[in-house]
Amino acid sequence: MYSKKCSPSEGCVDRSTLVSEDGKNIKSVLCQRCGSKVLCPGMAVFAEKELFLPSMRKKTTITQSQGSVDRDKLTAHWLVDDMYTFENVGFTKDVGRIKYLICADCEIGPIGWHCLDDKKSFYVALERVNHA
Repeated sequence: MYSKKCSPSEGCVDRSTLVSEDGKNIKSVLCQRCGSKVLCPGMAVFAEKELFLPSMRKKTTITQSQGSVDRDKLTAHWLVDDMYTFENVGFTKDVGRIKYLICADCEIGPIGWHCLDDKKSFYVALERVNHA
């Protein structure tokens, strides 16, 4: 039902070990850098939505004149409907109508996305977090 749809070399996560029968996260969701707990088990629902998040990798060359930001297309997310469900998450300043989610401890990110038009949708990209 929630099986892997692409190969690990493409950066995909094996969802069968992460998503319960009722679609919730089986494991804790942790920051990839510092290991801080972002979500407890059973607090988020798996959702597929195509979102473009700024890359977490540092650029090797500065392209400020182009005004572009490297972005990754991500489709597998944990969906949370209340910001107070998170154990540990920070929010960036508004970027248009979007706030990006970051680790509140080490400030790495963005690990997720929130549109200000939808007060009940907070997305955390599976590929941007660890699970334990």
